[in-house]
Amino acid sequence: MIHRCWCIALLSLCATAQAQPYPSKTVRVVVPFAPGGNVDINARAIAPGLTELLGQPVVVENRAGAGGMIGGEIVAKAPPDGYTLLMASNSVYSVATNVFAKPLYNPLRDFAAISGISNVPFVLVSHPSVPAKTFREFVALVKTRPGQMTMATAGTGTSNHLVGELIQINAGIRMTGVPYKGSGPALIDLMGGQVDSHVDQLTASMGHIRSGKIRALAVTTDQRAPLLPDVPTLAEQGLNGFDATTITGLLAPAATSPEIINRVHGALVKITAQPAIRERFAALGATTLGNSPAQFAEYIKTDHARWQKVVKAANIRAD
Repeated sequence: MIHRCWCIALLSLCATAQAQPYPSKTVRVVVPFAPGGNVDINARAIAPGLTELLGQPVVVENRAGAGGMIGGEIVAKAPPDGYTLLMASNSVYSVATNVFAKPLYNPLRDFAAISGISNVPFVLVSHPSVPAKTFREFVALVKTRPGQMTMATAGTGTSNHLVGELIQINAGIRMTGVPYKGSGPALIDLMGGQVDSHVDQLTASMGHIRSGKIRALAVTTDQRAPLLPDVPTLAEQGLNGFDATTITGLLAPAATSPEIINRVHGALVKITAQPAIRERFAALGATTLGNSPAQFAEYIKTDHARWQKVVKAANIRAD
């Protein structure tokens, strides 16, 4: 009889736990790069709004490494209960898994898309001591110093890395790559003069460009960035048709319920529509998105296929 009462009590507790509305505890947003880069900036910009709208603390956790795959694997293998989410960029869902010989997850199978958050151009930046003020001058300089000049990346297999490789291939130049665990550490060394150049998202570099600590040589989009109207595009400086941007967004583990996906998506749509958030991103050169889970999922599928072709064509592989 006592045993039966304990069973009934346990079932009652389980039913109560299952009936609790989401979320009922802290939500973790994993950033698969070091602090200070574009993905980290996105996560920390929306975390306070999510905390307010979801009614539970939303904390940002940086887990860098392997082109974003370390953090990506953590979320891919997490319980699909909405309490571990991934702030991801093209590096995580399109590039790294195409570059590395043994990817740690399948981005098309292991995640559920929630929403895109921002769209931002890349910018090619250099240390002010580099005697080149335009991309054309930079190319000419690199050709006089084959293999001597360096290009920092946010990590092997990141979108920054691949865009940098494409620039070099299209321009007919070759630099020594220096990988970091995110754009933040790469920018620190660039500003310190330890490396010559870096391809970075404008969100992370804009403040340092304004301060004069680094120099913008070109933007990667087909049109000039509104925040850098005097900086020509790569296409204007000889790389015809070059166009690359980063779309950052939120993912959940696959099999996360539609109810949870829609709950977080609804909060993100409200956050990205706020004038203060739009202005904050615009000041960094980014455009806010807030698209639907289906739209974001379709973009990931298309972008993954695009970079898969690029990786094969350029024969870019990492162990």
